[in-house]
Amino acid sequence: MTQELIMDAAASDLSRQTAEIMRRYNDVFQRHDPSALAELVAEDCVIENTVPAPDGARHAGKAACVGLWTAIATQAGTRFDIEETFIAGERATIRWRYFMADGNSLRGVNLMRVADGRIVEAMGYVKG
Repeated sequence: MTQELIMDAAASDLSRQTAEIMRRYNDVFQRHDPSALAELVAEDCVIENTVPAPDGARHAGKAACVGLWTAIATQAGTRFDIEETFIAGERATIRWRYFMADGNSLRGVNLMRVADGRIVEAMGYVKG
């Protein structure tokens, strides 16, 4: 069965709001400045991150999510290259490449969901 996605004015407005939240979220990692996270993350946010392989770990609640993302954003000598951010309504897909302090890198994707102007879900996956 094929699903159809029909965009309308309300979905377009929601996409714009989600895009702005994702821009601010990505800036946290680009600038190594987690100060915006508290206002971007919902109280009931859930992250399923990429480690430990193969299934990652689950982090639930605002404090746990802000804590994890703060640790990643402030890790010395690292950087994220954002390859693409795709927005559809309340959902966003972010393709990225993460460069570690030792010069090695890996590629990944985050599947994000926003509700009421805050991030409520983030599921991270890495290539290989």
